Amino acid sequence: MTTYASFQSWLAPALFLTGGLLLGLLGEKLALPFIHRATKKAHLDSVTLVAHSIRGMVLLWGVLTGLTGALTTTPINPESARFLGKVPVVLFLLSLTIVLARISVGFFDLKAKKKTGDTSTISLFTLIIKLIVYSVGIMVILQSLGISIAPALTALGVGGLAVALALQETLSNLFAGMQILAARQVKPGDYVQLDSGQEGYVTDVTWRNTTIKAINENMVIVPNSMLGSTILTNYHQPRRHMLVFVPVGVHYDSDLEHVERVTLEVAREVQGTVEGASRDFAPRIRYNEFGGSSINFRTALAVEEFLSSYVITHEFVKRLHKRYNEEGIVIPFHMSTLHIPDNPQINVQLLPGKDLD
Repeated sequence: MTTYASFQSWLAPALFLTGGLLLGLLGEKLALPFIHRATKKAHLDSVTLVAHSIRGMVLLWGVLTGLTGALTTTPINPESARFLGKVPVVLFLLSLTIVLARISVGFFDLKAKKKTGDTSTISLFTLIIKLIVYSVGIMVILQSLGISIAPALTALGVGGLAVALALQETLSNLFAGMQILAARQVKPGDYVQLDSGQEGYVTDVTWRNTTIKAINENMVIVPNSMLGSTILTNYHQPRRHMLVFVPVGVHYDSDLEHVERVTLEVAREVQGTVEGASRDFAPRIRYNEFGGSSINFRTALAVEEFLSSYVITHEFVKRLHKRYNEEGIVIPFHMSTLHIPDNPQINVQLLPGKDLD
């Protein structure tokens, strides 16, 4: 009889645990995949993000629900029950904090993608968002355990001053990175060139450094404080479309009207056929200098993006050189002419202490 009564007393907790586990498995293996597929098909990005963020947590929440029910029906003393009852609460709040951090970062990336079309994640913003969410979550957990957070906040305030003094350089890079991103003058995906010569695509802005991927596939690491104080050219701002100026020089005996007509024909051909060129741009040339051995001008072409300027210039130079040879237009070599008068007067000055033999 005693054994039967003991069995009955533990039957309800076992059923709660089993029911919670089954509920979590059903939600994790059936409900979540169905919601994810349906919302993705309907292009409900926000709901898809939430469904993706709680993946792995539904099973835990089901188990915690069953554990809570089991603890309320378990034949143990009230003190132990109250103590053990805090475990599901803490685990639930911790898991909820993780989910909220995922959702917050996901919404930030989703908004950035819709606004700029860029899928890159900015590590600095991700770090700040997670730091805020986890800090609030930890404070809520401590408060739920009956631990006062006022002394901890006071200690953090006093200790923060000492930390700030010890980490001046690190904090300088942190705030410089925040300023760079807040100003929206540099973001991942932009092609930039520093006044020191380094150039490439910005891949990420972290709490300490900005990483730039150069054309040769090397990674350039620039401290945020240095990036914030240097002269920087951003070839993707305010737009990616840009002009490319190719310098050309022709012989002084050239017919400049003929040169202009031929050059524009080649430029229009390149502008209309080479990949990366702006199709709606009309090329133009401007004579600008009487050089030492040639009359110089610049040809203006347009490209959709900075790296395309290399291909456009390459094709234009090849085709223009071939066409000039066909048209008899001369691109002169650089030369210097020395004029000597018929009766030169040569003055010879002897250095002190030297005799002329």
